[in-house]
Amino acid sequence: MSIQPNENYVLSLLKELLDTPSPTGYTQRIMKRIEQEAASLGVQLNWNQKGGAILTVPGQDDSYTIGLSGHVDTLGSMVRAIKPEGTLRLTRVGGFMMNSIENEYCIIHTRSGQTYTGTILSTQPSVHVYENARTFDRHESHMEVRIDELVETADDVKNLGISVGDYVSFDARAVITPSGYIKSRHLDDKASVAALFGLLESMKRENWKPRCNVKIMISNYEEVGHGAAYIPSDIKEMIAVDMGCIGDDLSCKETDVSICAKDSSGPYDYEMTGRLIELAKAEGIPYAVDVYPHYGSDASAALSAGNNIRAALIGPGVHASHAMERTHKQAVLNTTKLLAAYVK
Repeated sequence: MSIQPNENYVLSLLKELLDTPSPTGYTQRIMKRIEQEAASLGVQLNWNQKGGAILTVPGQDDSYTIGLSGHVDTLGSMVRAIKPEGTLRLTRVGGFMMNSIENEYCIIHTRSGQTYTGTILSTQPSVHVYENARTFDRHESHMEVRIDELVETADDVKNLGISVGDYVSFDARAVITPSGYIKSRHLDDKASVAALFGLLESMKRENWKPRCNVKIMISNYEEVGHGAAYIPSDIKEMIAVDMGCIGDDLSCKETDVSICAKDSSGPYDYEMTGRLIELAKAEGIPYAVDVYPHYGSDASAALSAGNNIRAALIGPGVHASHAMERTHKQAVLNTTKLLAAYVK
């Protein structure tokens, strides 16, 4: 029997996660929220040494364990240098186009716990001043943060407590429209994390147990390639739950669950992928099977690290990944449904 995800729960949690800054390496606050949510659902949580969470749900057969993963770390930046005129030079955290963050509001997070707002601009930000403003290369060295404080020199900035190595998070600008679209930065991969918690919430609300043990890994270093390099040794098969891509040569839509057959790390497990396809058909879940040549996942990291597992990859279809992203609530809720069908 199909489960029905709690739409209000999933979307409310997703909005909260999107509004919580968590660039890779600066995830302590959002991980605390994950811990609180797991406790509210009565789910056991343990930590790995990198600060990632492992949530354990006992199954009807405790001799076999399935791993599911999603990541809460996002794209972001770090202060590379404080410039003489009082702006900040950036170094990127994660792989995104620099032009995708131009004119974006941001927050500077100091190691003492202070925060300051700012705007990310090119060093030639005005067509009224710079002849080449329209064609100027949006290279990392040509971008800077204009801080919303009275600063004119590097010393002014340092006196605020801002230092090289401080994190800079991007304003997510999360909106859920009346038509059901969710537009925001960082749907990669907070939409999947919300879907995973939708699975846990349905287990509690509808009082059902998975057929075998399930361990849900919430990783915090996925965007730099090693989020789930370590996984618990009892996991035999793993599904990375991460966003599906939309664009040329791809059939996935914003309402679909993406089932990835192959990404840059190679093909995913044939039997697991086939079973996910058959379950989507049986449950009437809109889905698409695609190949993502410029993509890697937590399952890729786990396989590359030598874990003795089979692996697959699914997730909600997301448009404009690593930029201003958008999905639809149907894709998020249907991802929960497909995961439930797999573990039941």
